[in-house]
Amino acid sequence: MSKNIWEKLPKGFTVLAPMEGVTDVMFRQVIARAGRPDLFYTEFTNVSSYASEKGRFNALERLEVAPSDAPIIAQIWGKNPEHFSELSAALEGLGFDGLDLNMGCPDRNVNRAGGGAAMIRTPELAVECIRRAQAATKLPVSVKTRLGYTYVEEFREWLPILLKENLAALTIHLRTRKEMSKVPAHYELIPEICALCREISPQTKIVINGDIKDLAQVKNLMMRFPEVDGYMIGRGVFENPYCFTEHVPTREELMSLLMLHLELFDAQDMKHCAMMAEKMREEPEFALKMDGKVRGLPYEPLKHFYKIYLRDFPGASELRARLMETHSTSEAREVLRAGA
Repeated sequence: MSKNIWEKLPKGFTVLAPMEGVTDVMFRQVIARAGRPDLFYTEFTNVSSYASEKGRFNALERLEVAPSDAPIIAQIWGKNPEHFSELSAALEGLGFDGLDLNMGCPDRNVNRAGGGAAMIRTPELAVECIRRAQAATKLPVSVKTRLGYTYVEEFREWLPILLKENLAALTIHLRTRKEMSKVPAHYELIPEICALCREISPQTKIVINGDIKDLAQVKNLMMRFPEVDGYMIGRGVFENPYCFTEHVPTREELMSLLMLHLELFDAQDMKHCAMMAEKMREEPEFALKMDGKVRGLPYEPLKHFYKIYLRDFPGASELRARLMETHSTSEAREVLRAGA
């Protein structure tokens, strides 16, 4: 039996897009409870961070997986081929079903570092990174990218370069880096893109990303573009954590998901502190860097998720405003109990 997870997915499969600061191990478990996609991705992990003794601790935390994640793809980024090779070789042992090279992230800092969408401007380097990753692992290697860096027409030269590398899958965000998310996704190009892909690399699964909000829209797109293999949802999950189902959640169900997220955060915080304490015991230099203090996970980033659960019901905005004034999960629970 093939080990290529992409070959086992149903036609029209769904994927949760990798999003920085969002699709961590905690949030993926929340989505799994609400109704999981066919495939999960991690946040992006910098290959050079993993290759560094100083950065490996954080890189491994970002690559943590939960039992409910499977099947899951590790998404990695960078510009150093040797570092791509090193991390790719380790991923199979970390419980992943595949790895994906990010060549589409529009973040300015990522692009300045030569990663993400900046790889579109360095195609020879992009190819070398793909080949080094493929040579280092038995896992299927895929790429997520955009139509181009500046101009939409760039896809006619850029995508063939990628497709000639025998990728297991290619996810295309139907915008350029310059367009960000300021214009509608270019669905009109799907037939031409699919024809191009089938001509060059018919075994490569084609995944479409951009402006896809829920399962109902996926089904509509499947009827319009049957040649597409899969559909990736990103920002749609902010509007409805049940977006991979046809279920309309109640207020109680959304509140239950939020309480689950708080529980997962607390559990992850305890695990994080234990790992940090152990690393400090084993590595005096790390302990010195941390001033001998074990630091827990920051609470503030968790507040970004509250708008996902507290919306579209009477009193949601007021409850959310009170939560934004909290400083811990304990305080958040008190607010939620008072507002229940």
